[in-house]
Amino acid sequence: MDAIPPITAGADTRAPRPPRSLHRFANPGRFLRASGRVLPWLTAAAIAVLAVGLAWALALSPPDWQQGETVRIMYVHVPMAWLAMGGYLGLALASATALVWRHPLADLFARELSPVGAVVTALCLATGSLWGKPMWGTWWVWDARLTSVLVLFFLWLGHAALTRAFDEPDRGARAGAILALIGVVNLPIVKFSVDWWNTLHQPASVTRLGAPAMHVDMLYPLLVCALGFTLAFAAVVLARTRAAVMERRIRALELARARREDGGATP
Repeated sequence: MDAIPPITAGADTRAPRPPRSLHRFANPGRFLRASGRVLPWLTAAAIAVLAVGLAWALALSPPDWQQGETVRIMYVHVPMAWLAMGGYLGLALASATALVWRHPLADLFARELSPVGAVVTALCLATGSLWGKPMWGTWWVWDARLTSVLVLFFLWLGHAALTRAFDEPDRGARAGAILALIGVVNLPIVKFSVDWWNTLHQPASVTRLGAPAMHVDMLYPLLVCALGFTLAFAAVVLARTRAAVMERRIRALELARARREDGGATP
């Protein structure tokens, strides 16, 4: 497969050279070999950890004294919220890498990350509404936390749409990267909205500076679920990126073959 033309063909040679740690995986063949070894283990770990975490959370953890059984929504909602914000930070870092160093895989990674991030953020909003109805008496309020997460969801969707809106992939990647970097300003708003404004959403219970305001019987299964969902998120994004690299290499091979055939047919 290394004989297939690299995806870096036509890249701007005047761009700053990426650090060696990043440049190492700029080669598509090396990335495919490394990710091919990692992906099965990552997928197996995600399935195993999620199985333990969800069984622990949904069947073995105690109900909340005030919220009752509805507290079990937390074991999906909270990890989705963490992944929505953490994933967007990863999107911004990949976008910065692509803009500064023209790293060929950074654009593909960002392109394949945004649909997964949009799904995760949608799940965060949906489970939050399901949790909010019995607790607040309403499915939705224009609360600072809820509104900022909704903006985050639109940022994910906007990036996914922009990167696919142009016939030239480089133009779409650059437009999406700029949007991703602008959208970073929303992350502190999501995080600190419950502290800066008077909102219905409860303050942080796990990531507070002091001791978590949650009993260990609920905290530990929540952390295991968060780890499992994070591993699954990483596995899905890695699999999508591998597929995108292989698709682009196949297209490059077909284009090179077509050019050879056109050249041979020319009298």
